[in-house]
Amino acid sequence: MKNISYVLLVLLATLLSCNSVKNTDAKSDKINSSMKNDTVRITNDALEYEVIIIDAGFSTWLASRSLPRNYHSQSYLENKNILWVGEWNRRVLQPFSYNRNLYEMTINYDQNVDYGYEVNYLIYNYMVYFQNTFKQKLFGYVPPR
Repeated sequence: MKNISYVLLVLLATLLSCNSVKNTDAKSDKINSSMKNDTVRITNDALEYEVIIIDAGFSTWLASRSLPRNYHSQSYLENKNILWVGEWNRRVLQPFSYNRNLYEMTINYDQNVDYGYEVNYLIYNYMVYFQNTFKQKLFGYVPPR
C-alpha cells in the first residue's frame, strides 16, 4: 500500500511539472526509460518532465504480462489514460467512498500535452496493473492480464 502512495506522489509531482507547450521537434521524441529494482523512470528533457513509478512487482509485471510496445496506438493509450486518470482523480476526491490507501492524491494528466508513446504506454500499463492487482475497475473494459 505504501508503494502505491509513492507512485502517486511521484506521478503527481512529475505531471504537475510538465510543460504544456507541445513540441514536435525530433529531439522531443528522445525519451530515456530505465527499470531498476521495481522502479520505472521515464524522462524527456525536451518537454521537461520525469515520471517515476515505484511499485513492487510492476516492472516484473510489465516485462512478463503487458502487451508489447506498439500493440496499441498512441491515441488509444491516451484515450484510456484520460478515462482512467479522470476516474482515479474522482475517487481521490471521495475519500470516504474509496480506499484512501489506494487513492491518495490526484494525477495531473493533461490531455492537451503530447507526452509521447512511451509515457502513455507506461501509464496505461500501470493502470491495468493497478486495476487487476487491487481488484479495482476505474472505467470500461480492463484487460485481464
